[in-house]
Amino acid sequence: MTLRRTPLALSLLLSLGLSATAHAAGTLHFANWSDYYPPELLKKFEADTGIKASLDAYDSNETLLAKLKAGGGSYDVVVPSDSFIEIMVADGLLQKFDKSKLPNLKNLKANFQDLRFDPDHDYSAPYLWGTTGYSYDSAKVPGGVLEESWKPFFEPPAELKGQVVALNSIEDLYIPAALYLGVDRCTEDPKEAKKIQDLLLKQKPMLAMYNSDGTIERMAAGEVVMHQQWNGAFHRAHEQRDSLVYVYPKEGVHVFIDNFAIPKDAANVEEAHVFINWMLQPENIAAASNFAKYNNAVEGSENFMDKALFDDPAINTPQDKLDRLRPFQLCSPKALNLRTKVWTKLKK
Repeated sequence: MTLRRTPLALSLLLSLGLSATAHAAGTLHFANWSDYYPPELLKKFEADTGIKASLDAYDSNETLLAKLKAGGGSYDVVVPSDSFIEIMVADGLLQKFDKSKLPNLKNLKANFQDLRFDPDHDYSAPYLWGTTGYSYDSAKVPGGVLEESWKPFFEPPAELKGQVVALNSIEDLYIPAALYLGVDRCTEDPKEAKKIQDLLLKQKPMLAMYNSDGTIERMAAGEVVMHQQWNGAFHRAHEQRDSLVYVYPKEGVHVFIDNFAIPKDAANVEEAHVFINWMLQPENIAAASNFAKYNNAVEGSENFMDKALFDDPAINTPQDKLDRLRPFQLCSPKALNLRTKVWTKLKK
């Protein structure tokens, strides 16, 4: 029997959970963070489903938010981080899943079944997760070793002026600054937010730049000495430069979860469900983990993942540092507004 290339055929594929050799209709416009999805996996998706897929890139949650506000109809699936799901839902930028078309949600590991930012997976399904610490080149820092703290990053030695890079995102800077200062990261107190702002303004002259792109290449090439970095990006840089060290600061490290979501104005909603369901298969999400070097939330994916990921303490957090991990915390609109004000001041 040959399936006609119609939404009805797509619905049948979804209900059956088919992923290979079956043919479906249409096109998928997928947008993800830069260098965060293997192009060859998208080719496999096309071969498995018959859906033609394209990949666009952005460099931050803020950039994605602006794109969706400007009209998200050009994207069918996007990958916002945990903290932005609530914002996008509140702004009416995402649409609810038809979970009857996502049978592979059952493959999620137990600790990812009920997430605070979207407890019932109405709007999101986990893609990859990791930590946001920083790395340094032990061959270039004074003494060869830095304290396992946010202090060397926010208050670097004078010798490192112009040799430090911060990520270009308020979330990635505000949360670690709050942890370092012992301030509630969801504070609604303008005085506490001012402490965070002062720390970031003091750090600013020491930085080479704010940039979330090119973190791997910059550290691997030795262009800078210290870089705020996601653990998967560190792993890829460390493969090229073995003098790099990843830091789990003692004050705490933010754990992020990036998620598949469907924009409110997506043109190809059926295809979007096919893609998300397909990505929740262990062998497919494992291919993304192996490429980007981050862990994922799907049971059984470890059977398809590279052993090197489990051998790297930056990816497989050591037992004695597990208490440093700080999962997502839902903040009030008032708290998020304070963050925005700090960011606006910092980027003037």
